[in-house]
Amino acid sequence: MAFICRRNVYLRRVFVIGKIRPHAWPWLLVGMAAIALAWLLENRVDAALVVSPKSDLHEFAWWCSKLGEGWVAAVWGIFFAVILLLVNRPQLAAKIFFVVLTSELTGLAATILRIVAGRTRPSNHAVPQGFYGVWHDGHWIIGNPAFSSFPSGHAASAVGLTAAAWLFHRGWGALAAVYALAVMWSRIALEWHHLSDVVASTVLAIPLALLLKKVLFPTVEFQFGNLNRALRKK
Repeated sequence: MAFICRRNVYLRRVFVIGKIRPHAWPWLLVGMAAIALAWLLENRVDAALVVSPKSDLHEFAWWCSKLGEGWVAAVWGIFFAVILLLVNRPQLAAKIFFVVLTSELTGLAATILRIVAGRTRPSNHAVPQGFYGVWHDGHWIIGNPAFSSFPSGHAASAVGLTAAAWLFHRGWGALAAVYALAVMWSRIALEWHHLSDVVASTVLAIPLALLLKKVLFPTVEFQFGNLNRALRKK
């Protein structure tokens, strides 16, 4: 009986994914257009947003960038989720945990893509700007930071967090959007990414967040309910 229930849940999730696919085409087309437009404008935009290394704005950008690292959201998200679980708020704890989990997964997806793309950082002046894949000049460049620009992992994590938060609460989403914009700006300002890198991250992260909510959140919510019941029995 348990097997049949699990099988039915699995089939429902597969069906949900199937329903999402037709709606992905318009987003894909709009996303590709947005990336192409960003590509055309990025030289001017990048030059306008880059900050001087010795300025106070550079230090502010550095902090914004550090706050955009995946571990920051993970630590705070898990902390608040545990606190809320302990005070008998399992639904809110599950939502917060899911938001940070989405942030980590969208960031991971972007990281995998940028390793394969091998695009040069704006600050990489050793070679002409471009996409080099995983091999260049007789060497593997997988994991080489100088060739890890497209798309931005920081931006994907921040946008994934924002999209997931927006799905649960518009106020959370609006606040998270300010955070995401600050992270995206900082990555360009510090010459770690091009404009098209952060736009591509946005195009990637939003549909992933939507998909994860349909496929993953029910399991997260169920498990937090189980944890809450176990804690209440003690």
